[in-house]
Amino acid sequence: MSNRKFSKEFRQEAVKQVTQRGYSVAEVSERLGVSEQSLYKWLKASKPVEAGQKQTIEQENLELKAELRRVQEERDILKKAAAFFASNPE
Repeated sequence: MSNRKFSKEFRQEAVKQVTQRGYSVAEVSERLGVSEQSLYKWLKASKPVEAGQKQTIEQENLELKAELRRVQEERDILKKAAAFFASNPE
């Protein structure tokens, strides 16, 4: 058993070959020289977040979208004010 370290990019590519390209874990592990156990661990680690975490992320996403709208409105108001003052030098 070796204690080789694999880069994050290497692990992501190995997982992508199984999940997106349809290769079996056995094929990928043999081709890349990685144990099947390691590849299964990488697959498990790459699974989507749990339901509770997903709700938190969705809530944060909604809050950020609302803040973005507010900031865009403020920006538009400031653009109009700048244009007004630029056209009226008094």
